[in-house]
Parts: sequence; structure tokens; C-alpha cells
Amino acid sequence: MQRKTIVISGIGAITPIGEGVDAYWEGLINGKSGAVPISGFDASEYHCKFACEVRNFDAAKYLDRKSLNRLDKYCQFGIITAEMAMKDAKFHLPDMDTTRIGVVYGSGIGGMISYDEQFRGYMSGGPRRVSPFFVPQMIPDMAAGMISIRNNLRGPNYATVSACATSLHAMIDAYMILQHGMADIMICGGAEASITPMAIAGFGNMQALSTRNDSPETASRPYDKDRDGFVMGEGGGAFVMETLESARARGAHIYAEVAGIGMSADAHHMTAPHPEGEGAVRSMQMALDSAGITAAQLDYINTHGTSTPLGDIAEVKSIKKLYGNSTDALSKVNISSTKSMTGHLLGAAGAIESIACLLAIKHQTVPPTINVFNQDEEIDVNVTANKAQERSISYVLNNGFGFGGHNATLIFKKI
Repeated sequence: MQRKTIVISGIGAITPIGEGVDAYWEGLINGKSGAVPISGFDASEYHCKFACEVRNFDAAKYLDRKSLNRLDKYCQFGIITAEMAMKDAKFHLPDMDTTRIGVVYGSGIGGMISYDEQFRGYMSGGPRRVSPFFVPQMIPDMAAGMISIRNNLRGPNYATVSACATSLHAMIDAYMILQHGMADIMICGGAEASITPMAIAGFGNMQALSTRNDSPETASRPYDKDRDGFVMGEGGGAFVMETLESARARGAHIYAEVAGIGMSADAHHMTAPHPEGEGAVRSMQMALDSAGITAAQLDYINTHGTSTPLGDIAEVKSIKKLYGNSTDALSKVNISSTKSMTGHLLGAAGAIESIACLLAIKHQTVPPTINVFNQDEEIDVNVTANKAQERSISYVLNNGFGFGGHNATLIFKKI
């Protein structure tokens, strides 16, 4: 099978630091933190009392009242970002063969807000208080389903669920579907809305979240010696991915080529990464081999970088192994974690971080890792700390790792 050139021709984003792609990029390059005290419920008794919320978001600007009443917030994020991406890609659906357009759009948890609300109703009033829309509101595939239904997209359609690797797996699956000729265009990405009492309690009680309640805006600090956990985020990111032939035929703008893909498993632990980053190395090397390049050709790596003590070290160890521990080669690649600004969007993390990668290529600028006050001496790589950096960028690598040992890597190439 002859390999096809697959490109990104449209993007859409809703993030804690900006609604829409332009606002998101402005937040990134200006080092804006999205962390704020939790507003959706009383978090006074919780270990962690803050998160990266999407503030002042009005879904009614995009969706009708019936849809708002029937769709969980994660699903709203999914639909809206997908339709942003289709608009960006200059879709005119009446003139398009929608049997050749598919959707792979994931969520790591799904309708957690609906689950919390419906469970409280059940506990206070019994089974009659549970909405007939509860199941479709909750299940993580409904964003993919509704994107298809609203836009009559009749190609392959499903969701990926692999914790924090979810949306990168969605993009990888979309890429493979296009390579196999099962569609000409794919809508892909991920959304999450899990800033809820149960989710914050669960992640907090497993000591995964930062408890820097006195300074939320500095709490997400990947690579800093005093990092103490991740900050929950919410939002979504979407892409129009298609063959180069299809994009050119439509006269679409092209952000970059999807040059390489990689996947692996740690087979190590439910929540902890492999301490030496063994699975991550294999995922990244697979992506490099897929792209036909070496690590020395990478200009920027957007890491998974969650701000957890174990995770950041393991990923940096894996990157150093990828470069054969060559300090000279490592000094030439910029490394940053945009989770320092957006927080961790779980299943949507890879999507919004891939958008950051595409915009880094477009603007030839590396977004920073903010809150690096005292860089961990074990993280002896070229961290782009606290300030964006202009540089020549042709190849960007993006990592996403999920609970369960799921590893996914994408490489984007400037066209």
C-alpha cells in the first residue's frame, strides 16, 4: 500500500486560557495561567480547591436550547470544537460526499458532570429522579456520535478512551483510517469536563492533584523542583485531518503534515509511569521511524509534562534515551509543557497540545513552560522556561501518556 500524505486543514479549541484558536495561542505565548478557585461547587473541604476552568463560556452561542438540555458539557465542547475546525477548514457540506467523512473523537471520562448530577438526584429522590437522557449524556462516545448526526457525516464513527492518551489515539486512528482509504476526511480530537465533586475528590485522594491552594496560578509547574501534582483542566480540541490531495482540491489552508505516529504500553502499573520511561521511548522511536527522521531533526517536543514528581522525571529520562544521552543533541531541541498554563485536560490534553504544536509551526515560536522557579536538577534538558522563544521549527513531537500505561506520540512536519 502506497503511503499517503496526511495533513491538518482545520482546528478548533476551547481551553481554560482562551476560547477559539487565536485566543488560545495568545494565552500560550503570553504565559497565561488558567488556574482559578473552583466555582462550580463548594470545594472548601477538598484537598485541592482550584482547577483550570473554562470561565465565561456560553454554549448558547453555538447550540440550541434542546441540545444544551440534553448534552453533557464535555459533549458540548466536542461538538463546538469540531464545528470550529470544519469552519476553519472551509467545509461546504452540501457539496461534499459525507459518506467519505468520518469522526474519531474521544473523552477519557465522558459525562462526569451528568453522572454527578444524576447520582445526587437518585440519592435524594430514588430512580424516578434519574433523567431518561442520563445514559446518552454520560457515555464517552456521544460527542463523536453527535458530531456525525449534526453534520450528516457518514464515514467511520467512534470514540477512543485511553485516559490521558485518548485524543492522541483518536488522531492516530484517524490517520490510519485515511491511510487505508476508508475515508477522505476525518474529524478527530477530544473533550473533557471533569471538574466535579467526585472527580476532584477521587484524583485528590490518590494524591495526584496539586494542593497549592494559596497560589493556584503557580501550581502547575512541570520541571520545577517543588512540583506537587497536576491541576485539573477542561475543554476540547478538534482537527480536520485529510489527504493532501483532498485538501488541495478544496483549496484548504494546510497547517502541517502528520508525519509520524507511535504507540506502546508500559505494562507496568495502573497509574505510575515506567520509572525509566521504557514504553515512552518505544512510542517516540516508532513515531520517528514512521516519519523517516531521527531525533536530531526534531525542533520542539511538547511533552506530556503533568507537573507530577514521578511523571516528569520518567518522560525526561525517555527523551534523553531517545537522544542517546547526547547533551549536544539535546541542547538543540526545545522542550516545554503547555499544561503549566492550561492544566491537565485528561482525555482532551493531547488535542489541545497538538494544536499548540501546529501553531508553534505556524508562528515559528515555542510556547513556554511557566512557573519554572527552580528547575529540577534531574531535568537537565533545554526547557523553554517562562518565556516563549522564536526559532526555526520544521518538526514537532507531541507525547500523551495515560493511566493504564498507554503511550501515544505524534510528529508534525512543516509544509
